[in-house]
Amino acid sequence: MSANDQPSNPSRAETSARQPTTQKPDFILQEGYRFPYHKLKRTPVQEGKTPLVLVACGSFSPVTYLHLRMFEMASDYVRFNTDDAYKKAGLAPDYHRVNMCAVAVEQSSWLMVDPFETAARNSKGEPIFVPTAEVLAHVDHEINDVLGGIGGKRARISLLAGSDLIQTMSTPNLWSPDDLDVILGSYGCFIIERSGTDIEEALASLRKYEDNIWVISQVIQNDISSTKVRLFLKKDLSVRYLIPDPVVAYIEEHGLFQDGSADSNKGKSASDKSCASSTAGSSKG
Repeated sequence: MSANDQPSNPSRAETSARQPTTQKPDFILQEGYRFPYHKLKRTPVQEGKTPLVLVACGSFSPVTYLHLRMFEMASDYVRFNTDDAYKKAGLAPDYHRVNMCAVAVEQSSWLMVDPFETAARNSKGEPIFVPTAEVLAHVDHEINDVLGGIGGKRARISLLAGSDLIQTMSTPNLWSPDDLDVILGSYGCFIIERSGTDIEEALASLRKYEDNIWVISQVIQNDISSTKVRLFLKKDLSVRYLIPDPVVAYIEEHGLFQDGSADSNKGKSASDKSCASSTAGSSKG
């Protein structure tokens, strides 16, 4: 998640986000879970503007430069333009994905990793799926209720995603209408254009949320994906300069994404259906 300031818009910013309607009755977080605050700026970057926190959800298996670049692109877009259930094959165990995200953002001054989704368990201690709407509500609670906002001002929480995700949201019966109301209606979404995705077609059935969806163009095209990186690794091809060096080193150290690799296939669980983490941070000064 990342934070940035955007001009005030009382009709949006002062509206409390709705809670998702589908709550897990036995939702428990693993012992030791802590929400990351260490890079979050505690005062607004610019007075009179509403702090904005961006939350990216995904499998990050492995995290790529495009995942990280999305935040920089969104930060630039916000500063200059704004007014105020799935399972993927070949995913690494959740703890590896969280660790890869952590080493990828270690040198960043504003990005953090929240292992909230992978820490979620039911009463039996089994991993459970956490809907995106609940992730956003969790971040909202931690920053605005627990922390008291940023500089005493309620921060706006929004989803950051690629256009392929918004395309799935426009697919009938794939997402819960109630969750879409929470994600797009209450929180809003910043969308990064991706090659091969017809963004206009994807947004066609989401017109009622159009005032809460911001599309960010990729001036420099980047179509690197986790799926392509995994394919390279399985073919024993180099992925250096496609993903951050610390992530390359982590993958090599643990032998991830190789055919027959124990770590690539063990630990499959409900948490693999959700994001490995939410990347979080404060606005850049």
